[in-house]
Amino acid sequence: MDLAAQRLDLAGTRSFGAPGAGRRRRTALADFARDQLQGIWAEATKGGRFEGVALASVGSLARGDGGPLSDYDLVLLHYGRSLSEGDVTELADRVWYPIWDGGAKLDHSVRTVNQCRQVAAADLSAAVGLLDLTWVAGDREVVQAASATLAHDWRANARRRLPELVESLETRHRRHGDLAHVIEPDLKEARGGLRDMTVLRALTAAWLADRPHGAVDTAYEHLLDVRDALHVVTGRGRDRLTREDHDAVAALLGEPDADAMLTEVATSARTIAFALDATVRRAGQSQRARTLRIGPRRPQLNPLGYGLFEHDGELVLGPSVDPARDPLLALRAAVLAARNNLPISPATLANLAEHSAPLSEPWSVLARSLFADLLAAGPGLIPVWEGLDLAGVVERWIPEWADVRSRPQRNPVHRHTVDRHLVETVVQAKPLLRDVERPDLLLLAALLHDIGKVAGAHDHSTVGAPVAARVAARMGLPQREVDLVTLLVREHLTLIDLATRRDPQDPQTVAAVVDAVGGERAVLELLRALTEADACAAGPAAWTDWRAQLLDRLTGGVRAALGDETARPVPDELDGPLSPEVITSVVAGEPHVEVTSVGGVHRLDVYDRDRLGLFADTAGLLASHGLVVRTAVVRTLDGIAANEWHVESPGGDVPDGVVLARGLFRLARGDRAPLMALERRRAPRPTASAHASSGSPGQTRAMVVPQASLDATVIEVRAQDRPGLLHDVGLALAKAGLSVRSAHIATYAGQTLDTFYLTEFAGRALPPARVAQAVSVLIDACDGTGAQGR
Repeated sequence: MDLAAQRLDLAGTRSFGAPGAGRRRRTALADFARDQLQGIWAEATKGGRFEGVALASVGSLARGDGGPLSDYDLVLLHYGRSLSEGDVTELADRVWYPIWDGGAKLDHSVRTVNQCRQVAAADLSAAVGLLDLTWVAGDREVVQAASATLAHDWRANARRRLPELVESLETRHRRHGDLAHVIEPDLKEARGGLRDMTVLRALTAAWLADRPHGAVDTAYEHLLDVRDALHVVTGRGRDRLTREDHDAVAALLGEPDADAMLTEVATSARTIAFALDATVRRAGQSQRARTLRIGPRRPQLNPLGYGLFEHDGELVLGPSVDPARDPLLALRAAVLAARNNLPISPATLANLAEHSAPLSEPWSVLARSLFADLLAAGPGLIPVWEGLDLAGVVERWIPEWADVRSRPQRNPVHRHTVDRHLVETVVQAKPLLRDVERPDLLLLAALLHDIGKVAGAHDHSTVGAPVAARVAARMGLPQREVDLVTLLVREHLTLIDLATRRDPQDPQTVAAVVDAVGGERAVLELLRALTEADACAAGPAAWTDWRAQLLDRLTGGVRAALGDETARPVPDELDGPLSPEVITSVVAGEPHVEVTSVGGVHRLDVYDRDRLGLFADTAGLLASHGLVVRTAVVRTLDGIAANEWHVESPGGDVPDGVVLARGLFRLARGDRAPLMALERRRAPRPTASAHASSGSPGQTRAMVVPQASLDATVIEVRAQDRPGLLHDVGLALAKAGLSVRSAHIATYAGQTLDTFYLTEFAGRALPPARVAQAVSVLIDACDGTGAQGR
């Protein structure tokens, strides 16, 4: 009897796409499990007297919503009087072993009714789980007695256990993250996952709050369907939806692609999380009401204006307010809730969504003003916007919002879905409002900057610009302001791309930004603020001290180019002549390294005799010390190589300039010992013959960027990252007689996006033949088919 195979076969014969198929499938699986277990029980108890003993289930089997390969959670329950301990143990073995032999995963226990009470009292998780206790076989009365006793205890101790339950929720959510925003989510444990519905039921069982139905039930059923599909396609009873399973699960569910499947998962998770938050608030309100009630208790309504009130930590509509008579009421409620850090009550949200009059088109000046006030509310905007969005109010304001709602982002720097990232960007923009002339347009551009991240979009900035224009026009903005918002959305990546992938001090880079902002200083400041807010909202990998420095350096140069006499570009060159200490050291044949640390970024000024291979040696030495290179600028002053490197130290240690200088001294004399640590860190790489035999081409792409510089050839390289990559590239370029004027390094999810400014050794841009050679050299070095580290 292979229980696992039979359950998979049973699930596989049940449609995953038809309406209601999931519920029918899980009912069939539950019926199958009960039939099998009752047969095992009948065989185990054959010929014996077992009054007061029963087999009960908890968990998904008890609820009837288990998946094809979910565990069987069983309890052998007895009063502790009719059987000896030995008899109970023997009976348990007769029940458990056939289940194990059948290949089903089993979580089992043997307990008396009193022991169940003790376990529930000591362990909150067990107490919640035992609320689902359901009869499977044997004496029904013992299960009914245990179930009634456990439910009574749970209600009696609800006041004491509610804070513990809330704390356990927060701990679990911190550990497993937010299901709506994780690319590889745990469908069960993450915030908004299946276990949160168990908590919802537990709160209802405590008679602290009514459990919401409707949308939350639909969301729960959908997550169960995804879990079932995951079991079928993997053949394993797991709950984590990993990347390699996305396509197969989406196909089995009938979704058009994996992103559409993840969008539905995220929407379901948000619905469950919102319902849980509201139910926890209801439970807290119920507890406070029980504590404070002495006589008849009237609702305490604190007026907020416009017929809106604060009641027990939520914003509610007054009893005589009619949303149909005031098209601006939803906006007013949103502004007041966000400013006062109040959630809007579920009943009020439903009322606003169903009965609010639509806004006129174009919007009135007052409507635009209220919307700007909402966006400027700060962190309180996030939960308020979430409630409005789930209720359907946001889509009535901005119909285009539906296209990005819950859209997943596979870019590793992003921590949220597209829609949530947009709201986070608005919040991050608030501290920057004083730096721009039009704070309202900055906030609107922040809300719309990724509105083009829709299915099939390759350049979301280009796709999103006309969408943003349509939204801004519907809101009634004058055409010049519509054009400005459109520009900000279209160019929102321009500054950070040029700052990190080009030489910020190259006149061509500065000219590109001047052109992008139309030569207007006010537009530059808006774009700069939007860039910072966007990066901060994306996550810590997108906004680092290094990136901030590069952005400041570029915008400083652009301000100066726009004629701002007060602008002081962040220097990218050494000020004044070399110090006598540096000259003396280098003339004596000893490199000199100066370290300047700002935040988490360390600037290394490396002085040495100018020579081909110095770039490669320095890159290899820094990698050997575990430092991550972000930029490198190579220059010659007074006949001495004066190179500037910006690095980060993952270990937190400040680089030692003396040690680095000593390493460069040894490398210049042919001693490769300073690179031994790098050689040990290198992963084995396929050789050229291995590539040829496997038939798989290298992954590197190299592209010449025309007109990016007047006096250097600029080449962008995308490659698989590995220890010593920059060293190998520098070595290969040196062997080809090519000089690196500057290098701008970025790494995302193991992929590098590096930009090299290359010149002849004499400092000229490369002629066409040498450009082709440089591209070939870079590809070979990155693929591991060219020069290797010495």
